[in-house]
Amino acid sequence: MSRSVPAQTKTAETPIAIQLSGVSVEMSGHRVLSEVDLEVKKGEFVAIIGPSGGGKSTLLRMVAGLLQTNTGQVRVLGQPAMVFQDYRLLPWRTVEQNIQLPIELTRRGKIETHLGMKPYQNLYPHQLSGGMKARVAIARALAQDAEVLLMDEPFAALDALVRERFNLELKQLHQRTGKTIVFVTHSIREAVYLADRVVVLTGGKIETILDTRDEGRLTAFTDGLEAELRERLGVADSTFIEPPPAPLRPPWELFGVLGLTSLFFLAWSLLASRVPVFVPAPGAVWNATVANAGVLLQNTLSTLQTAGLGIFCSLAIGLPLGYAMGRKRALERLLSPFIAALQAVPTIIVAPLLIIWFGYGLGSKITVTALVSIFPVLVSAMVGVREVDRAYREVFQTIGATGWGVFRKLEVPGALPVILGGLRLTVSLALIGAVVAEFVFGGSGLGYMANSERLNFNYANSFAAVGVTVLLGIGLYGMVAWLEGYVLRYRRR
Repeated sequence: MSRSVPAQTKTAETPIAIQLSGVSVEMSGHRVLSEVDLEVKKGEFVAIIGPSGGGKSTLLRMVAGLLQTNTGQVRVLGQPAMVFQDYRLLPWRTVEQNIQLPIELTRRGKIETHLGMKPYQNLYPHQLSGGMKARVAIARALAQDAEVLLMDEPFAALDALVRERFNLELKQLHQRTGKTIVFVTHSIREAVYLADRVVVLTGGKIETILDTRDEGRLTAFTDGLEAELRERLGVADSTFIEPPPAPLRPPWELFGVLGLTSLFFLAWSLLASRVPVFVPAPGAVWNATVANAGVLLQNTLSTLQTAGLGIFCSLAIGLPLGYAMGRKRALERLLSPFIAALQAVPTIIVAPLLIIWFGYGLGSKITVTALVSIFPVLVSAMVGVREVDRAYREVFQTIGATGWGVFRKLEVPGALPVILGGLRLTVSLALIGAVVAEFVFGGSGLGYMANSERLNFNYANSFAAVGVTVLLGIGLYGMVAWLEGYVLRYRRR
C-alpha cells in the first residue's frame, strides 16, 4: 500500500498522470475495489461509469488521497483538485472568496476563470442555483492550478438542458486547458461525449475500457427533433436565487412587548401599594434614579469593568480549552469531571478562599465572574468545533491546506454560530457574576450599591441600582445579538 507523487512516466512522449497498480480497498469487511489497474495519460479525459455501488466514487476518493488502499500502489502527478457531487461551498464565504480559497490556503495557484460568475461574485452560496454552485465549485478547483482534476458527478443534480450546456462548456474547458480529468457519471451519453476513454467499473473491478474519442454527440444541440426542441427552449443556463426582503415585524410583537411591560408595572404598583415600606413605587424609583444619576453612572462603569474583564478571561481560557477538548475526545473525558465539579460549587463557598488569595479587590471579583461565565464559552467552543462538517474538511484536505489554514478558514468560521450562541449566555452570566462579587466583596459597583442601600433602608435607591443592572443586561445581550447577526449575515434568507 503506497502513494507516490509525482507519478512515474513510461516514456518522454507519453507521460502518465495517474497510475493504479493492483489496487484493492475494503470497507467494513466488504471489498469495494479489487485488483484495479489503470493508467491515465497527462491531458487525457477519462470517464468512469457503472452501476451504483460499483466503486466509482471510492476510486476517485482514493486518487484524491481521501482514502488509503489496502493493497496496491497509487501514483498521482501532483496534488489533484476535486469537484464534489454536492459542491461543498463554504456557506460563510462569497462566490469570489470560495474561488480564492485554494490560493489563500496554499499561496499557490491562480484564478483562471470565473466561469461566468463574475457578476455574482458577492453572493453567498444559499443565493445560488444548482448550476451556479457547480460553476463556482469548478472554478475553485481550477484555481488550485492542479494538473489532475477529479469530478464526482458534478452535474447529477442539474436539469437536462443545463446539464447539456455544462457538458459542452466542460469539453471546451478541457480542450483549452489540457488538464487531466477523471469524471464519474451515470450518464452514458455524457461519458461518451466528454471522454477520450470510458472505464466501465462493476463490482469493484474494471470490466472494460472503451476508446470514445470523438464518438459522442449531444443530440439536443446537434440534430433531429431534439435539436428543434432545443432551439425553441433557448439557451439553458443557471440563475441565482434573489433573497426575499426582510419581513416586517408583525404589529402584535410590538403590542405584545408594550402589553407585558404595562402588566409588569401594574403588578409592581399594586405590590407597592400593599407593602410600601419594602417595595417602592415605580415613580419613587424613577425619582431616585434621576437624583442619583452620577453615582449610578460611576457604579455602572465599575460593574462593566468587572463583567468585561471576566468575559475576557472566560474567552481567553474557555475558547482554547474548549477547542482542544473538541479536537481530542480523550482530553474531554479527562477534564469533564473536574469542570462539571467546579461549575457545581457555589460561589459563596469559594469566596473565602478568594479573599485569602486575592483580597477584597478587583482580582477576586474578576475571578468570581470568570468562574460563573466560563462554562458556556468552553462548551460552545467544544461543540462548535465538532459541528464542523467532515465534508468541508475533505475539501481542505484535497486542496492541501495546512493545520493553521484549516483552523483559520474552516474551524473558526464553522464554529462561530455555536460560539456566538454560547456568548449570549456568557455575557448574562458574567453580569450576574459581577453583581454577586460586588455583594460579597464590596467596594463599588451596582451590586454593592444595591446591597448597601438596602441595608440602609433606602429601598428606592436599591431598586434604582437593580433597574440599571437589568437595562445593562439587556444592552449587553443586544450587543451580542447584533454581533451574531452581523458575523452570520451570510445565513440570512
